[in-house]
Amino acid sequence: MRIVNRCLWMGILLSLLIACGRGEADKTPQKQIAIIVSTLNNPWFVFLAETAREEAESRGYVARIFDSQNNTSLESDHFENAVALGYDAILLNATDSDGSVANARKAMEAGIPVFCMDRELNNPDAATSQIVSDSYSGCVELGGLFVRSLEKKGKYVELLGLVGDNNTWNRSKGFHHVVDHFPEIKMVAQQSADFDRNKAMEVLESILQAHPDVDAVFCGNDAMAMGAYQALVAAGKDKQIQVFGFDGSEDAVSSIQSGGLAATVMQFPQKIAETAVAFSGEYFEGKTSFPPKTLVDVELVTPANVSIYSSYGKE
Repeated sequence: MRIVNRCLWMGILLSLLIACGRGEADKTPQKQIAIIVSTLNNPWFVFLAETAREEAESRGYVARIFDSQNNTSLESDHFENAVALGYDAILLNATDSDGSVANARKAMEAGIPVFCMDRELNNPDAATSQIVSDSYSGCVELGGLFVRSLEKKGKYVELLGLVGDNNTWNRSKGFHHVVDHFPEIKMVAQQSADFDRNKAMEVLESILQAHPDVDAVFCGNDAMAMGAYQALVAAGKDKQIQVFGFDGSEDAVSSIQSGGLAATVMQFPQKIAETAVAFSGEYFEGKTSFPPKTLVDVELVTPANVSIYSSYGKE
């Protein structure tokens, strides 16, 4: 009887140990996602990064944001850390369309997928997939509004973003694709303000000294548009000179509502971030083929329709 009882207890103990071992084996580690962003000194990128982090965490992943401070070398350090720490995916908002290619390749060679958000790399093979706004088409539409607002004649200034960012040139090319067909609309100055509000204010103040009679300013993002508008207010020219932006930031939407900026183009960073996280999840589940580039639609925001928009999206 004692032998039977002893065997019974040993059997129960063995079953418990096996079940315990199975339980430990079933506890797969949480996937980790590194969100490497060009700069957190711009509210648009803060929104993009935070949205990506929240979406990743809602899916049960561990997510951490890294700020490259518009420095490709610092971005390289972030990539090296992400590889060394064994992150499972990287969501990249690149500092430079060319300069960031080598950084992305480091991760890809280490078997870590790279999903680009908003800023496109010039080498599509350097990333698993790229999710970007349709900047070119958005600025084609903005260019049409610009021409109509100036009644097909006048002088204007263009403030460019970072010269190493594809968005800078896609927006400029889309705009010029329309505006350059109207010979009586003349660009008197084109200068980079690095997507920065304070720099845009300083640059436009300097340009106005040489060209005080301009009719409009086209800016490659809303931060520059708001800086340009500040310069016009300081010069007492905000009622005479129209300012056009791109992004759909809270400041820009509010300014259009109050009669400040003439228009902007609304991007949808939430959709960009959510798509990048969703692609990461599909990769974790075994998917290996992704579209090289996904274009996210943008929308023109004017005084006529601004009531349906809020910062970086619709009401």
